[in-house]
Amino acid sequence: MKQYNILLAGALSLALINSGCSDSFLEVESPVNETIESYFTTDEHIQEAVVAAYDPLHWPDWANNEYNPVNIMSDIMADDIWVGGQDKTDNRTWHLMMNYEAIPTYVMAGLWTDAYSGVKRCNDVMLYLTWAEDVTEENANYYKAQALTLRVFYYNWLWKFWGNIPYYTDNLTSPYLAEQLKADDVYNNIITDLETVIDMDVLPMKETSDNYGRVTKAMVYMLYAEIVMYQNDESRFAKALQYMQEIIASPDYDLVEDYTSIFKEEGEWSKESIFEVIYKDDNAVRSWSSPLVAGGTVLPTLISPHTWPDGTEGHDQGWGFCPVRQETYDMYANNDTRRDATCFNAGATGVTYNKRYQDTGLFLEKYAAISGNNKDQKADAQLNWNNNLRIYRYSETLLNAAELLVRTNGNLTDAKKYLNDVRKRAGLQTELEPTIDNIINERHLEFVGEGKRYWDLIRTGKASTVLVPDSYGYRTNTWTESKKYLPIPQSEIDAAQGTLTQNNY
Repeated sequence: MKQYNILLAGALSLALINSGCSDSFLEVESPVNETIESYFTTDEHIQEAVVAAYDPLHWPDWANNEYNPVNIMSDIMADDIWVGGQDKTDNRTWHLMMNYEAIPTYVMAGLWTDAYSGVKRCNDVMLYLTWAEDVTEENANYYKAQALTLRVFYYNWLWKFWGNIPYYTDNLTSPYLAEQLKADDVYNNIITDLETVIDMDVLPMKETSDNYGRVTKAMVYMLYAEIVMYQNDESRFAKALQYMQEIIASPDYDLVEDYTSIFKEEGEWSKESIFEVIYKDDNAVRSWSSPLVAGGTVLPTLISPHTWPDGTEGHDQGWGFCPVRQETYDMYANNDTRRDATCFNAGATGVTYNKRYQDTGLFLEKYAAISGNNKDQKADAQLNWNNNLRIYRYSETLLNAAELLVRTNGNLTDAKKYLNDVRKRAGLQTELEPTIDNIINERHLEFVGEGKRYWDLIRTGKASTVLVPDSYGYRTNTWTESKKYLPIPQSEIDAAQGTLTQNNY
């Protein structure tokens, strides 16, 4: 069972997350009678600020009056799922993004705010460390490494979705304006920060169970490889490969034997898991009136069949968003265990449910509303599912390493082994050669619904030929280079007083 301690430090707006499987991720008191400058001087209180910096990781699924689950926000722009819902006006922002016709007044303003809230909290930690009075150098470095990594993680959201963004490492003062950097300059800053963290060498390769949810060296390595590969920065490919090989050589990580177990509650923080965002239903009190409180996730409600009879086939009902495309289901071989672990074939059960817009009868099993997975919540059941969001898995380490070996003219025997280890775990015995196309296709099969596909198509130059109008009339536009960066939310353009240049979307 997941256990959490939750702090609501109202005066300083510090909302905490807590780690799974333990009570140790901080119990603190609200600092209502102290100033910030006097409060954030002790080790205990700086730890509170560090934990608060993790909290915005939870927000995108439902915060700021928007549903922006990060994995889904990229996947709707790829080729595995539809948007669904009642019609094209239901979650209109999603439908516009799917068809590459987003407009500044209908784009993910909520995710923008969530990410910058995370940046702000990470910057706070760095500031508070300069005030520290009883923090050892060892602890200070540990806290700084976490804050730097999280700040890169939040900026990575902004960089990939919007590219040319305001960037700052010291929190803003009135009138709260920051320089807008070009996407390449943002990359240079965030990759340098990650290299700083790596050089500090203070994070463990894997955390102990009482600290699950914190960043680790392996998580930093995966974030580094993701950013470098997306940028196609060949000068850093060798270093990214070295980091993947360090994870592979570590006894801490491996493939789990059964792919179908990965996305179940008992599969959380398995030997395959490198980083997850923790959600829980145990005594969870997240509610529609208080969505930022630590607790569960709304994602299973969003993506499960509408009016499905609760408990039937082990599933509960949802709102019918994000039906899986038929073509996605069909790309799997019949003996590929990933197919049924990825796709819930509701249409084949004979159960009656409300088939909403773009319904295919197929839904994303990885984050489905599985009966009982919100039974221990204490507030609003639709918001409090216990599905941890999987960010990095060891299978991605293997496929990253295989791809980087090919791209750097490295050992193709190793690349072939890494690729086919992933395939064999899925039940596929036919070995493939380690070509870029084979590796990208394997990533496609492995990571449906995990927010990887869209970025893979862009970085490999395949987006403009794959992301094209469909035969159903749902997607009528073709992806082009100008669609790489979403429009900046109009509310941010207005608030910036003429200092932000809108993306040419």
